[in-house]
Amino acid sequence: MSGDCAWQWDAWVDRAVSELASKRLLRSTRPISFDPTTDDDTTFQTFETFDRPGPWDRSSVEVAVDGPTFHQWLADLPSSSPEANSENENEKAQKMVLFSGNDYLGLSSHPAVRQAASKAALHYGMGPRGSALICGYTNYHRLLELSLARLKHKDHCILCPTGFAANMAFLTALASIASLLSPLPKPTPLDRIAIFSDELNHASIIDGIRLAERQTEAKVFVYRHSDMLHLDSLLSSCSMRMKVVITDSLFSMDGDFAPLPELVELRKKHGFLLAIDDAHATLVCGENGGGAGEYFGCEKEIDICIGTLSKAVGCHGGFIATSKRWKSLIQSRGRSFIFSTTIPVPVVAASLAAISVGRRERWRRRAIWRRVQDFYSLSGLPISSPIISIIVGTEEAALSASRHLLKSGFHVTAIRPPTVAPNSCRLRITLSAAHTVDDIKKLVATLSPWITTLNSNLLEFSKL
Repeated sequence: MSGDCAWQWDAWVDRAVSELASKRLLRSTRPISFDPTTDDDTTFQTFETFDRPGPWDRSSVEVAVDGPTFHQWLADLPSSSPEANSENENEKAQKMVLFSGNDYLGLSSHPAVRQAASKAALHYGMGPRGSALICGYTNYHRLLELSLARLKHKDHCILCPTGFAANMAFLTALASIASLLSPLPKPTPLDRIAIFSDELNHASIIDGIRLAERQTEAKVFVYRHSDMLHLDSLLSSCSMRMKVVITDSLFSMDGDFAPLPELVELRKKHGFLLAIDDAHATLVCGENGGGAGEYFGCEKEIDICIGTLSKAVGCHGGFIATSKRWKSLIQSRGRSFIFSTTIPVPVVAASLAAISVGRRERWRRRAIWRRVQDFYSLSGLPISSPIISIIVGTEEAALSASRHLLKSGFHVTAIRPPTVAPNSCRLRITLSAAHTVDDIKKLVATLSPWITTLNSNLLEFSKL
């Protein structure tokens, strides 16, 4: 962001925070301390790490489905269906290789993560059950925020109960700036926040924007997926002062990256605030696992980095990595942060261990990107990440393909509306560092009819 525009956004947030303080509405967290020896995260760096996969890694990608559930799935029946439950009750469980989860590094089953969670549970149970502003925030939560801030190269971080809640908290707090700075009961149209959103952004971003619009504090401009010319045109024609661009960094359904370098150039030109949802790139991308910003070399140009602990971290929760002023605002105005119970202490401890292991066991990142290369080499599909989208068209075609994979021993679900648009139903495949080359070979062989069709369609499209 240009110097003037960076100063402008800092000034706007500072004025909003000052307004909250003047009304005695500024809030902050005060950690409950369990164990003084956990005042720094060196405790979570003493767990044993490894230089290769262990037997525990397979448990993150090997699952079993009981007989009745398996047949309900094949018949596309609800789990409560009497017809489905009356048969196959004694049939043994079906073992499958999981290709539909988001545990990209296989950390959910790591010994360090298990030990951290069990130790914290034995000592503290679930921890205080309350919101962060009341009694739910502990020194464990504070350490996890510090660890995530370092990972994202930001000054501060805020934990939220989920990644969905993190996006909602940021967007509602962002929109509140318009009301806090307005001398009128409601901000005028030109004084609202202009939010520019990629058309394929996650549902949590869409819902957060809808709430902000409903409160007449923001106006949304949706730009075509990763289309920087369209975004540039929308920004150029917008006369509103406070502009924000928000995008997934790695899109969860299509598996493509947002053009962050181009967004950074547009940020310099238009002076908008840049926020990314780094859910699927955190710990997966970048030499240190810093995410898409590190991968593209533009961490400093990203103002707000939202993420989750439920994907490559292998645990549960969400976070917003940002500056001190933004943290003060979100803690005081982010409703999904304010009114939610905090993450249980054992999950926080497990997340701390997972981030430490994920940064130190760099071979895991190399392994998952080798699996991406393996899939590309075997299938010929032009993929760019561990998320692979095989579009098959109609809902029935997607369900049929999923059934075929289930019968072949692969847990891959059909993605249907409302998650995706009609007639773009697909198989969404996700790769993990815990998968083997043999897993990929068998999967690609099973997928061959759909891969052949998709490659043919791509070839025809390229000729247009």
